[in-house]
Amino acid sequence: MLVGLGLSAWLIVGGIGAQRSASQTISFSQVLKKVDARQVQAVTVDPNGKLTGSLRDGTSFTSQVPTALGQNDLYRRFEAGGARIDATGPGSSWGTVLVSLLPVAAIFGLFLWWGRKAGSQVGALGAIGRSKVKVVDTERPTVRFEDVAGYEGVKREVGEIIGFLRKPDRYRRAGAVGPHGVLMVGPPGTGKTLLARAIAGEASVPFLSVTGSAFVEMFVGVGAARVRDLFTEARKLAPSIIFIDEIDAIGQRRGGAVVANDEREQTLNQLLAEMDGFDAAEGVVVLAATNRPDILDPTLLRPGRFDRQVVVPLPNQGERKAILAVHCRDKRLASDVDLDAVARSTPGFSGADLANLANEAAINAVRAGRVRLTRDDFRDARDRILLGLREGSNVLLPEEKVAVAVHEAGHALVAALSEHADPVEKITILPAGQSLGATEQLPLAERHLLSDSWMRTFLAVRMGGRAAELVVFGEGSTGAANDLSEATQMATRMVREFGLSPALGPVGYAPTGPMYLGRDQISMRQYSEETQRMVDAEVSRLLREAEASAVEMLTVRRRELDSLSGRLVAEETVDGVSVYELVGRPVPVRHLDGEHNETKDPRHSAA
Repeated sequence: MLVGLGLSAWLIVGGIGAQRSASQTISFSQVLKKVDARQVQAVTVDPNGKLTGSLRDGTSFTSQVPTALGQNDLYRRFEAGGARIDATGPGSSWGTVLVSLLPVAAIFGLFLWWGRKAGSQVGALGAIGRSKVKVVDTERPTVRFEDVAGYEGVKREVGEIIGFLRKPDRYRRAGAVGPHGVLMVGPPGTGKTLLARAIAGEASVPFLSVTGSAFVEMFVGVGAARVRDLFTEARKLAPSIIFIDEIDAIGQRRGGAVVANDEREQTLNQLLAEMDGFDAAEGVVVLAATNRPDILDPTLLRPGRFDRQVVVPLPNQGERKAILAVHCRDKRLASDVDLDAVARSTPGFSGADLANLANEAAINAVRAGRVRLTRDDFRDARDRILLGLREGSNVLLPEEKVAVAVHEAGHALVAALSEHADPVEKITILPAGQSLGATEQLPLAERHLLSDSWMRTFLAVRMGGRAAELVVFGEGSTGAANDLSEATQMATRMVREFGLSPALGPVGYAPTGPMYLGRDQISMRQYSEETQRMVDAEVSRLLREAEASAVEMLTVRRRELDSLSGRLVAEETVDGVSVYELVGRPVPVRHLDGEHNETKDPRHSAA
């Protein structure tokens, strides 16, 4: 393009220069003699009196017309001599040059526009293959390990990465090789990404952060190119850390899908080759996080690639208290707030859930016109998270209000009368979300093992609401739908997974792999139709026995059932202490029998 433009400009300017060099300057009297001799072919006169012409032999000439000579006499003289008067020229020869260069300028501008457009397209295509990595080097996150409450073992595991990168000689002298990669797995919201940010804040090495979905594009081969670019950049900055969040987006098991995804498989192959190709001595460590370790390709998890798998579980009671303390550092707490009690009332909450709990409590305080958070703010925030927005009981018809009170009283009494049930904390018939009422039970200790007696008590408490309806009204209602669903799930696990059915025997058909995203995943049945019929029969038997036990218990305690349901209709909310006073039992204290619980929802609700 530039060569063509230069050639065009040279031809135009060169032609003008050649024309000027061939012209000869003669006096005006000589011009008139040549005109009279009919030797002049054409002339041009500009407003300044400059005369330019050409002779019949092809030569050119220039001259100056005297100012005293009139133009009309001059034109008649030229016409008489047979000279052609072409036109009156511009006032400046530079004007002629500029006018002649206008087409060249237009062509040059057009080529320049085309060049810029093509260059931007080429640059965009070239940028596709570059990794969308965020390099954290000079401006590091302010998060530190002290901001990550609990998880001391996890912090030690990932903290060794920092020690290896800072002082590799300590490991080398002992003959130890640093890890190629560390995979953090666990349920959503447990702080895996927060731990990675804390590593970036603690480490004095570059930290390259990227998400797994950033590698996959619609163009085949782009993901592999981005993986190569990522590791090339990490080697340039070594020692460094690569963090790939949600690695399951590119690390899924190959060959498992019905329709193959060549782009994802090429990206995974490139990642495997890069992790297998670099030496730990280079000082590059790959850190990844996922909540789907069960779908990762086995070659990605072998030693030499991800040497360590660090499980980041849901926090226990002590860790929940520490996490709450971190999220409440910038909040004013009233004297009645006991974070240990709040932690005990939130089993199954993740770190993200606890952060949301503290924020909802603060919002509830602002809604009430206060800046100091009270115990009721945390309680209301927990109820809002678990059940939804609470409404007044006036949304229920009078007969519905009585039915809900009987239902919740049945739950509470069965729990209070059972030896292995978690203590009753509160009963309410105020509707919230999809729940028309709730009976809240808080475990006194963190449970990790479930005994047969505890699970059977769990079934009886779940069936307590329906049993109360049968005792008082002689029929059930739709209010027990959620209770029946949870009881059926527990009974199914007792039979199918825990081997607690005498008819089926000590067999277990548990789902394979960690269920960090819930148990509602499609899985292949590992047993026959006959076994399924036996499972269904045993589940039905367990539920019928639990219902019969609850009905018998409430029939004997019918007076207490009527008293508690009547009080609920009048007061709408009753605390757990009143329930234990009603049945004549002391409020339970911490269990000493070693049983523990993995309760995921501290509420029993009527749908």
